[in-house]
Amino acid sequence: NDYEKVDLERGIRKDMVAAMKKEFADLNLTFSIGGQISFDVFPTGWDKTYCLKFLPEGDYDEVHFFGDKTFEGGNDYEIFTSERTIGHTVTSPEDTKEQCTKLFMS
Repeated sequence: NDYEKVDLERGIRKDMVAAMKKEFADLNLTFSIGGQISFDVFPTGWDKTYCLKFLPEGDYDEVHFFGDKTFEGGNDYEIFTSERTIGHTVTSPEDTKEQCTKLFMS
């Protein structure tokens, strides 16, 4: 969409997230860039890695994560870089399907 293009060019959300991190540094919150037009705010530790607490270590040989905001500051970054996951960057649902097919169906 048009906003996403402008945001990518000008770094609007990146700057907003940086300003909020500074302004609210004492609140133990995490700020990240979300979907196409959003940013996320949540208590530190409640990022997407929170779900891994419900998968006991050793129960699975591999845990794969697919996300589009896998860059530092993106809302997929923490789980993408977790030692417990194999992270994959995707660009669309079609890309996700293609990567999954190559990984798991070949």
